[in-house]
Amino acid sequence: MTVRELIDCGVFEVVNVGEDVEREIGVPFCCDLLSIAMSRAPAGCAWVTVMGNMNTLAVASLTDAACIVMAEGARLDEVAMKKAKDQGITVMGTELPIFDAAFKIYQMLAG
Repeated sequence: MTVRELIDCGVFEVVNVGEDVEREIGVPFCCDLLSIAMSRAPAGCAWVTVMGNMNTLAVASLTDAACIVMAEGARLDEVAMKKAKDQGITVMGTELPIFDAAFKIYQMLAG
């Protein structure tokens, strides 16, 4: 499944459409501790988190995440939103809990 297909599925609110929407998503990844995400988030993941600050965007870029999904109604702060736009990072949002959001992505990946 590509980032575009995840955007188009209608499950998640689109916060920012990034540059590489044809990127394949390999796996969902859940983590709110940025230092752990920085060392363990697999490239091409859909990173599900509630951390909506500028450092989240930096870690997503560093780990080469395919996109970010903000769960539990979390939102990017103003500085992070500008950084997402400037760096072309796709960000989506949902009211779903982190696990439920990641599980939805997992189910879509499994077909």
